[in-house]
Amino acid sequence: MASLVYNEFKRLTAIGSINLGSGGDDIRVALCMTNTTCDTEEETALMNAFTTMDECDSTGYSRQALTSEAVATDATNDRAEFDAADASFTGLSGDATRDIQGALVYKHVIDDTDSVPIAFVDFSADITSAATQIDIPWNSEGILHLT
Repeated sequence: MASLVYNEFKRLTAIGSINLGSGGDDIRVALCMTNTTCDTEEETALMNAFTTMDECDSTGYSRQALTSEAVATDATNDRAEFDAADASFTGLSGDATRDIQGALVYKHVIDDTDSVPIAFVDFSADITSAATQIDIPWNSEGILHLT
């Protein structure tokens, strides 16, 4: 579940500029190491505006596009839930500079100067920098809730 949802994403969602559903926008995920400020800068509007992104630097790492995105209504809890297939980062060489703290979900446009951060998901425990594969099993209640 998202630990932080960025304010610009909220604004863009409110005016209908972000589509999280199947066939919608290109939603991707990046891994952030333990020096990141992505977990505290909720006012950040673009990916290149974080003070310190501290993106994973392991050989073989690349950002992943989410698949099977879906938005469902949870009438019992009065919210919409955004979910996707679990993400997997394979082929890592296990040589990241620092442990991995969490995942940054974002709307990809062309590059970081126009891509919008959506949510930061802080892992319950940091993942070792020596990892050669990192799997993100999203929460069973979804990646994030809109209430």
